Amino acid sequence: MRITWAQPEDLVAHELVALGDEGIVPENIINAWRDAGGSLIAQVSGASPIGADCHLRELARTILHELDTLDNPARIEAVFDAPDFKDGVKLRENQWDTYMVRVRGAWYGRLVGCVSGKPVEKIPRQGIRAIAQATGNWPIHGYFTQEGLPGDIAERWPWNRRSRVNSLVENINGTPEDDDINYPLLALELLETKGPEFTSDDVAQLWLDNLPAGRVFTAERAAYRNLLDARPVPECGHRLNPFREWIGALIRADVFGWTNPGKPHRAAYLAWKDARISHSRNGIYGEMWAAALCSAAMSESTISEALDVSLTVISSTSALHEAVTFGRECAASTTDCEAGLDALHDRYGHHHWVHVLNNAATIAFALEFSGGDFWKGIHAGVAAGWDTDSVGATIGGVIGAFCGLNGIGDEYTAPLNNSIATSLPGKNGCSIDDVIARTVALARANND
Repeated sequence: MRITWAQPEDLVAHELVALGDEGIVPENIINAWRDAGGSLIAQVSGASPIGADCHLRELARTILHELDTLDNPARIEAVFDAPDFKDGVKLRENQWDTYMVRVRGAWYGRLVGCVSGKPVEKIPRQGIRAIAQATGNWPIHGYFTQEGLPGDIAERWPWNRRSRVNSLVENINGTPEDDDINYPLLALELLETKGPEFTSDDVAQLWLDNLPAGRVFTAERAAYRNLLDARPVPECGHRLNPFREWIGALIRADVFGWTNPGKPHRAAYLAWKDARISHSRNGIYGEMWAAALCSAAMSESTISEALDVSLTVISSTSALHEAVTFGRECAASTTDCEAGLDALHDRYGHHHWVHVLNNAATIAFALEFSGGDFWKGIHAGVAAGWDTDSVGATIGGVIGAFCGLNGIGDEYTAPLNNSIATSLPGKNGCSIDDVIARTVALARANND
């Protein structure tokens, strides 16, 4: 059996890439691994097709330990202290009607945006365009469909295996299960049971109690393994974890923002406590930024203003800040979406499709480029061809807050049937109306 994102022989190349991003190139270790027959190609899908023999696998374990114990100044930055805490604004009673409209739009926007990107997850940019054009969905303005898709295109660019059965126009029947949806549901439970005073250890325990190991990926899978190996927080987030600056923490942010309307720094602090169990550096910044963005989407007048606010919670010298700023600049410099996406790929195309920098830049580009048009934003995010369901979810949540259900369209919200499938125990088939009501209740409790 081949297990993605976990086998030592597959992790070595990914760790070397991560260290390279941190300015470390251990030539002696690279040469030793290559001379032993180890691959220096980081597997895009997380696992090589053929497993290593027992000797090479044991060498991989040794090398991973050596890489993990290198003198690495970036590890100091990886475990930075809690961010400054600022209270933000308190909603007046006459502002709650507006908030409730926004949070409903945000939840539905996240769900619709996620489902829009699910069938083409792992398909590159050119394949997504070929599929969409062949089925009359270019620019992307709704869910993908199999109807009318020529056989040669379907063969060259097959749908995502898990999503082809539940995320196409023909077969959507409720919101399908997805890790981008599981985490917001888990965040609701965390805040309801532990309150905003929750600790990172509380997050870790909630994961172990509720998340099947097979439904966590990349950095979360590495962190899960570290937790079972009794590594404490925050060590579990950055040790033996080549995916520590990927997008996995960012996708967990929305509820921390929605339940703290107008309090972006408080939302970012909650996100920091959540992110540090699985990420470091820009991986943590990604969740802090997204949480602040979702908070601002509940209170600011425009998407651009929300983006301005979101950047105040992360270091202005970070690569994450640079990526978000670059994405916004690309949107401001062109009216041609493809030209903007070309610029993003020129700048960040060397990163894995699940890295936080390319995807955060895409989210920022799509939001700024959208002008508040829901499907214009979803098109830009999904057509970029990176983490299509994750960016679709975040983009959809922000624009949905501003445009509301009417801006999304009943033909896209109705097929979700007011239900969410989830792998969380006891939560499958939960009501969208219910999770919205729970979000509002938490926001009212935080309105101090």
